[in-house]
Amino acid sequence: MNFSLTEEHLMVRDAARDFAQNELLPGVIERDEKQQFPNELVKKMGDLGFLGIMVDPKYGGSGMDAISYVLIMEELSKVDASASVIVSVNNSLVCYGIEAFGTEDQKQKYLTKLATGEFVGAFCLSEPEAGSDATSQKTTAIDKGDHYVLNGTKNWITNGGRADVYLVIAQTDREKGHRGINAFIVEKGMEGFDVGPKEDKLGIRGSDTHTLQFNDVKVPKDNRIGDDGFGFKFAMKTLSGGRIGIASQALGIASGAYELALKYSKERKAFGTEICNHQAIAFKLADMATEIEAARHLVMKAAWDKDQGNNYDMSSAMAKLYASKVAMEQTVEAVQIHGGNGFVKEYHVERLMRDAKITQIYEGTSEIQKIVISRGVIKG
Repeated sequence: MNFSLTEEHLMVRDAARDFAQNELLPGVIERDEKQQFPNELVKKMGDLGFLGIMVDPKYGGSGMDAISYVLIMEELSKVDASASVIVSVNNSLVCYGIEAFGTEDQKQKYLTKLATGEFVGAFCLSEPEAGSDATSQKTTAIDKGDHYVLNGTKNWITNGGRADVYLVIAQTDREKGHRGINAFIVEKGMEGFDVGPKEDKLGIRGSDTHTLQFNDVKVPKDNRIGDDGFGFKFAMKTLSGGRIGIASQALGIASGAYELALKYSKERKAFGTEICNHQAIAFKLADMATEIEAARHLVMKAAWDKDQGNNYDMSSAMAKLYASKVAMEQTVEAVQIHGGNGFVKEYHVERLMRDAKITQIYEGTSEIQKIVISRGVIKG
């Protein structure tokens, strides 16, 4: 078992760390308060290759591995989870989905722009009555010969108002159940496609989250991904990789909060000494460091499985389940270590605590991860 990172991995990690500290950190509190999407920063992340990390260079991507992706996501998430989820969705769900299952024409038309950051992507699966139950799609796509007519509503869509390309999951033949579901590439500006109001969220407030409405939207047949009926399988395969992204986001949130708490504990004095010297705080730090390291190993294992071509359904589910739990618990502890200062915005940890919660919900709730894991365990 080799736990060493390559020189390339270290360079990638350091580049992401420098960007997070020098570009994301200034203004992160203001973006959170005002719910501002980081437009200029997204362009810079595109220039650095962060929006097409694993995409083949022939399509404009960086051609890096999943380990590099995890390292970048962790560093960005330590500072700004709103920015890192843009990277996660664009990479894990949109770029991966088109590169792995799209036609060459689709790759040339869309992937080349998504990988460079010229376009931003969104993944549209969740609905008012179909969140965790992805088989219960109410959005329909009726086959009209050379095109489909799309009708329905999608909820909680990351990059919903700012995306250029949307991967939309819809029901084509209800009698076939999940085998009657398809995936489509929908472009912003198509007639009948409307973006609803922005959601006012607890956390990741700089991320652009909207409800989308499709009213008789004509989608060319060439924009369907895969064979007829491939949509549900497409969504599940894509989400397995997406869970690696969100697991690494959760890891970053946890490790960012831990680093702030450790630094603060060495500066803050109580009862005549720095608070890190009090066993009550020292033991908190020990538990935090241990659980974060355990989460890091699970996340890296899932990324390694993906790089090796192994099935990563279970390892990505385990990584997301545990890393999101660690993120929630350790950000709470970071606030506690900061005391009253942890409850105010300038110390950052209260924002990290708010951001942590969503990692237990989106791209499959913790309960859904347990279903995936338990099925894998029972099946053997």
